[in-house]
Amino acid sequence: MNTAIALAIGFLLGSIPFGLLLTRYAGLGDIRRIGSGSIGATNVLRTGRKDLAAATVLLDVLKGTAAVLIADHLGAPGALAGLAAVLGHTLTPWLRFEGGKGVATGLGALLGIAWPVGVAVAAIWLLTAVLSRISSLSALLACAASPFVALTIVPYPWPVPIIAVWIVWRHRSNIARLRAGTEPRIGQ
Repeated sequence: MNTAIALAIGFLLGSIPFGLLLTRYAGLGDIRRIGSGSIGATNVLRTGRKDLAAATVLLDVLKGTAAVLIADHLGAPGALAGLAAVLGHTLTPWLRFEGGKGVATGLGALLGIAWPVGVAVAAIWLLTAVLSRISSLSALLACAASPFVALTIVPYPWPVPIIAVWIVWRHRSNIARLRAGTEPRIGQ
């Protein structure tokens, strides 16, 4: 029963569309009508509001971490709740099962599962972002590295590859633009 409750809490926490809520509250309208149409921080950044993008990242990370920690507190598998949070973020029921790509929420889940894995993956994202200035490429490389990083730190990192594959799947359109050389850079 605790596992079912933890999964539900993880999914519901993940489903809170902070990027959409923050931009609407700031009077910027529906974030889904600009840029990539996503509700995540990278698209929020396209509004020119770095403060709202930073708040979106922070809140999306926190909901992934909170899902894991709440589940752990209930004696349920925290990693499973973290996965549920990522699914909730990407398949938000309040937005007709559309949502973000899951990168920040996935990072939050990793921080809750094993914080050294989350820190290492965040460092990979940041280094790639500084060098390439392409958020999606940074996310894809960080996701690709995450199972290997987790394997060196966590004895059974089973949810990490699932989270990584799901996030990569959510980046299908970004991968097509990367291949075509048309993916926008951070700040464009």
